[in-house]
Amino acid sequence: MRAGERAVAALGALLALLGAVLLRVPGVRFSAYLSFCAAVGCLLWLLLCLFARKSRIGKACKAIFLVILSAGLLLFGTLEVLILRGQEDRSALSADAVIVLGAGVNGETPSLALWTRIRAAAAYLEAHPDIPAVLSGGQGPGEDISEAEAMRRALTALGIGEERLLLEDRSTSTAENFSYSKALLEERGLDGGTIAVVTNDFHSFRAGLIARRAGLATFSVTAALPWWWLRVNYFLREPFALAKTLLLD
Repeated sequence: MRAGERAVAALGALLALLGAVLLRVPGVRFSAYLSFCAAVGCLLWLLLCLFARKSRIGKACKAIFLVILSAGLLLFGTLEVLILRGQEDRSALSADAVIVLGAGVNGETPSLALWTRIRAAAAYLEAHPDIPAVLSGGQGPGEDISEAEAMRRALTALGIGEERLLLEDRSTSTAENFSYSKALLEERGLDGGTIAVVTNDFHSFRAGLIARRAGLATFSVTAALPWWWLRVNYFLREPFALAKTLLLD
């Protein structure tokens, strides 16, 4: 085995070990799977190197693999730059209404991601006491109540008047968040106004894109996760979600 191939083999082993460790860390399962996929990619490269020594087809396959890998990394980097540039918090701006996007609920308890959005929403609503908020999120697997209801309970406990809160509890995706929330805002005559969208920083670029598709004029009020390893996990995951939105949604 050549020196470069030994380095790739060592990298693959380290990535597999990293994946096994990350599986035991709450909230970073995606990073674990990504590490395993990268380890498999290292193994595939070693097999292609061996195949390339024996045939021209192997050399061609090795070249194709490099082209695909380079294109994938370029696309990932481009999307990541868009996501990072789109995470600007604009909570200093005024809006006509707020949409708070849901996240996971564990039974009846908001997940960490949802708690950060709830706190950001509460701070914005306290600073702008005359505007309503749509709490948007349905009920998924493992959730005993809807995400909208979990947000309502938490925000009222934080002192936000319940009369200001509109519940949208049917949505199962970000696109439905905005579609159904827009219908509620239309009932209030606010669909033509400027909407503050409360979500996590890693999600703000994609949320803004989907909101524009729904015909809403929005800006982001962003919430950051408290631990750096969670932020890294979600910023690594988000380019894949953005690619799906651009290609399939």
